[in-house]
Amino acid sequence: MSAPLRAGLIGLGMMGRHHARNLAALPDVELVAVADPQGDPHGAAPGKEILPDAEALIAAGIDYAVVAVPTAFHRDVALTFAEAGVHCLVEKPLAFDIAEAEEIAGAFERAGLVGAVGYIERYNPALQAMRSRIGDGQLGEIYQITTRRQGGFPARIADVGVVKDLATHDLDLTAWVAQSPYESVAAFSTRRSGRESEDMVSATGRLRDGTITNHLVNWLSPFKERVTVVTGEKGSLVGDTLTADLTFFANADAPTNVWESMASFRGVSEGDMVRYALTRTEPLRTEHEAFRDAVRGDASNIVTMREGLHTVRTVEAVLASARDGRVVEIEERDAR
Repeated sequence: MSAPLRAGLIGLGMMGRHHARNLAALPDVELVAVADPQGDPHGAAPGKEILPDAEALIAAGIDYAVVAVPTAFHRDVALTFAEAGVHCLVEKPLAFDIAEAEEIAGAFERAGLVGAVGYIERYNPALQAMRSRIGDGQLGEIYQITTRRQGGFPARIADVGVVKDLATHDLDLTAWVAQSPYESVAAFSTRRSGRESEDMVSATGRLRDGTITNHLVNWLSPFKERVTVVTGEKGSLVGDTLTADLTFFANADAPTNVWESMASFRGVSEGDMVRYALTRTEPLRTEHEAFRDAVRGDASNIVTMREGLHTVRTVEAVLASARDGRVVEIEERDAR
């Protein structure tokens, strides 16, 4: 039996504390060291020395690291680990801008290291089941994917707006669910809270496979909503990631002889509805299991840094569209 992987964590803030809890309980992994120049405000790592930086984690002899520092510091921290030959799971988004994301992804690929991005929504049981059912052909051809992500303002966010903090989840999961990257986006945003960055955005898009998308995201709503709707030729799947529920609405043939005024209508009507029973495992735990397995050799269930780079490009396209009032085409460049 192989020895446990030695893991390190840098960043013990609001998200880092949850990473610490999961790493400490993860089978076949030993959380050997943690780091945060601000200390451990949430008591996430009791009994452990709080190291000052990435270099100190490397000196502790780790196999892989989880990076949960603010987005502005992702580049420097991730490149430090890449240079030292340490596999890395970086919290979303991969980097603050496209150039930094390209640099990080390229560094890990050239070094032959496992690099992943922490898009926790992909590991929600509802979306995992949704992706599996779509892959099995339950919906047939996919026509449209819509998401709604709304709620109150998170006081923890100070460095980015709602697009980089929240909409990045929807852009990633949509491309993943459809298994097709974005081709173009058009967006409108507004600022209503008095902050410098945008706090509401409405974005539409088209994936390379022709699927059209729509995303409504804000942190100014007095209720919380996390919904993904995928509509295809055989019906719709609706995933609620707050409750981890997945519901299927089947298409039914629309009879044309029962109502004279509808005789010219051709389409679908309401069919059967099924809500599936799912095993509700904590998404962050599933994410950590997937990255552990990737370091062991099975990288089939991680969000790769190349995917994370595409999402950063899409995020920047959304911001450019909202700023300039135009449709933005998303260009892919191979920075390897």
